[in-house]
Amino acid sequence: MFFWRIEPAEQMWQDPQTKYTRINLMMTHISRLGASALLMFSLLLLMGCASVENRQDPFESMNRAIFDFNEALDDNVVEPVARGYRAVVPDPVEMVIGNFFSNLNDVVVGVNSLLQLKFDDALASGARILINTTFGMLGAVDIASDISVASDIDISKRNEDFGQTLGRYGVPTGPYLVLPFFGPSSIRDTTGLVFDSFLVDPVSIFYLNDVFDGIDIGLKARIPAATVRAIDLRAQLLDEERILEEAALDKYEFMRNAYFQNRKSLVDDGEAAEIDYGEEYEDDYDYEDDFGDDLEGGRIEDPEI
Repeated sequence: MFFWRIEPAEQMWQDPQTKYTRINLMMTHISRLGASALLMFSLLLLMGCASVENRQDPFESMNRAIFDFNEALDDNVVEPVARGYRAVVPDPVEMVIGNFFSNLNDVVVGVNSLLQLKFDDALASGARILINTTFGMLGAVDIASDISVASDIDISKRNEDFGQTLGRYGVPTGPYLVLPFFGPSSIRDTTGLVFDSFLVDPVSIFYLNDVFDGIDIGLKARIPAATVRAIDLRAQLLDEERILEEAALDKYEFMRNAYFQNRKSLVDDGEAAEIDYGEEYEDDYDYEDDFGDDLEGGRIEDPEI
């Protein structure tokens, strides 16, 4: 989903003061896309070369190192900022901010619902965007969810992304990955993250106008917006983290197992099924042994990203 503004070539480059700025911006975006492609190629190469004991987590040593880095970053930077955010921002304002970004996320949900041919969910997400953007003051108030509660019209919040779309069409999960800054993922879901971030998500979408028009007001707005969204999401997870710290003997292993269980549940719309890691990574891994009876008939919620 690219956005291009057509201009004559001589008009586009006639200003010598902006010529090199535009070239630099173009190279920056190309480099960013190239880095993403190189990352994916490297991960696929590692998949073919890894010789490990744990087939669902063949890169465990690397993942644990990244996990420790993320934990240190969170303990020293992200969590203190999130606690300060929660302390300073009044609860009603925090709710408005969360609703605003949830409304933007409905774009991602709607697009992936269409790609999965879930037309009812796509219509529900489209209705949510229309109602909350207009009557809900650009998503500040989640009127659509209130309508769902007060009536038989089901336009409640859905949860879809391109990782789920790939899983819907049979793409295996692949081995577990811990991404710097982003946390738990997999080969399939990392591909989905790149797709959604560059092509669908209104906050981080890649605009060709950013290349040819320089750093415009849109890009200047999206960078702070992405930062606020990350802080707001981290603030929402403060209470859940305390529960996790108290419940898990090995936090890394618990998060890995919970991630796979939840992602499988999301792909299958809540239906219990065996996780497909791909033929190379198939294993008779029993999640019930790790989660215990507490998960029977239930589901671990995965916060939206």
